[in-house]
Amino acid sequence: MSRILLAPLEGLADPLMREVLTAVGGYDWGICEFVRVTESVLPNRTFLRTCPELHNASQTASGTPMRVQLLGSDPHFMAANAKRLVKHRPAGIDINFGCPAPTVFRHRGGSALLGEPDLLNAIVSAVRSVIPVDIPFTAKMRLGINDDSLAVDCAQAIEAGGADELIVHGRTKVDGYKPPARWHLIDRVRAAVNIPLIANGEVWTVEDFRNCQQVSGCADIMLGRGALADPLLPRKVRGLETGGWEELIPSVATYWLGVRQRVLPVHAGGRLKQWLMLLRRHYPQAEALYQQLRPVKAAEDIDRLLLAAGIIKDLPPAA
Repeated sequence: MSRILLAPLEGLADPLMREVLTAVGGYDWGICEFVRVTESVLPNRTFLRTCPELHNASQTASGTPMRVQLLGSDPHFMAANAKRLVKHRPAGIDINFGCPAPTVFRHRGGSALLGEPDLLNAIVSAVRSVIPVDIPFTAKMRLGINDDSLAVDCAQAIEAGGADELIVHGRTKVDGYKPPARWHLIDRVRAAVNIPLIANGEVWTVEDFRNCQQVSGCADIMLGRGALADPLLPRKVRGLETGGWEELIPSVATYWLGVRQRVLPVHAGGRLKQWLMLLRRHYPQAEALYQQLRPVKAAEDIDRLLLAAGIIKDLPPAA
């Protein structure tokens, strides 16, 4: 059976969102947001803050394994940090060669390295040397920076470095998140390596999932923004029964109440609206709720609106 994986969505799939999405179900494993590695060995608290699942045998409360992703360009320090991370027994370690964010790119991280296959190989080889064979080791890349001319070279360099599997997002850095994702180019990369490939990019529906499998040649698919737009998608792909918006109401409630505990009230509303903006792609009820909440800024006012809408059952306790 195909594996369905949750992508490391920086700024979207934080620990709370991972908790909510994996509780809905259908994921085999996922990857946390990246840990930025510079010229130092990070303290243990950095890994635990980014991936609090490490406190729970590297699993979310619902039992979904979460791997930890490292982002950096120095082979020595990437390996040194991986060695420290190994002591926490993560469900797996991934290396980020795909982040297109301008700040990351300027600091020579993520997709900025896709013009240097030799450096990719050096990083992967160094990290591989400190990871026990029983801890899965993967990398995630895009097709390139400006074009896909080095996609195969990069993938082969990562394979030669010792990665167990490779996740390929079907866009370049300059593509950002603009559609389409070029699944046919993932297939070209897949044919050029011998390690398993996982396809990623622009999968929003069951039909997208099947089309991506067919065009990319990859059985396993990683869901990114599509996971937030339809939390029921993994179960729909598996042919399991789902309850539509009514089933998602408790998830929205759990997310909001979690945000209220973790985020300053002035920022809380923005987090919920960000998710509703994605949910409304599939659920008219989310669009209606978004429009209702859109002009409201105070978290206490959002509390009352969600209570009146039947999303939450009680007002959260005062801070």
